[in-house]
Amino acid sequence: MKLSRPISWFLLLFGVWSWFVWITFAKNLFEDASGLAFDAGEPTGYFWVHLVLTVVSFASGTAIGVIGLRGLRALRRSDRD
Repeated sequence: MKLSRPISWFLLLFGVWSWFVWITFAKNLFEDASGLAFDAGEPTGYFWVHLVLTVVSFASGTAIGVIGLRGLRALRRSDRD
């Protein structure tokens, strides 16, 4: 299967955007002072659920970005041939 150039760029940019958003979220989660993520210094259920969500989102964003990057590389190779 061959991806179009716009779709490949979209997937790559989605992967980059995902990393930006989830790094910011993870930073805020670890620095939480509201008492939701930590109770007396111990992680809460809220923390664990959101940590898992963050890890899954990092993995998904990375996979989607890699698909976009591979699509762009394949298009570049086919343009040279």
